[in-house]
Amino acid sequence: MVKKSGRRVPFDREKLARSIRTALRKRDAEPERVERMISGIVRQLESTGDAEVSSASVGRLVMDALRGFDDVAYVRFASVYRDFQHAADFAAVLGELTAEERVETDDGN
Repeated sequence: MVKKSGRRVPFDREKLARSIRTALRKRDAEPERVERMISGIVRQLESTGDAEVSSASVGRLVMDALRGFDDVAYVRFASVYRDFQHAADFAAVLGELTAEERVETDDGN
């Protein structure tokens, strides 16, 4: 895996799992469902066929998975992944989620 700094490190499935579980801490998430999500992310990474994957790519996959899984965990992960510095950063992500909910409601989903 290629880090933002350009440093190369081996992909660590357990580190991925820890970061997801941290985002989901104190949330009502079934362990089996969490494990399926983690396995799905790993499969997506493996299916690219790339010898190396960027940490940004991994972060985007986690964000996509958490978005449909748990809104609070999504915001928690986003705050680290996007390196939030101000309360407005949280407000922007919450605004995105609220806008998506309005679209889904308007579509009848």
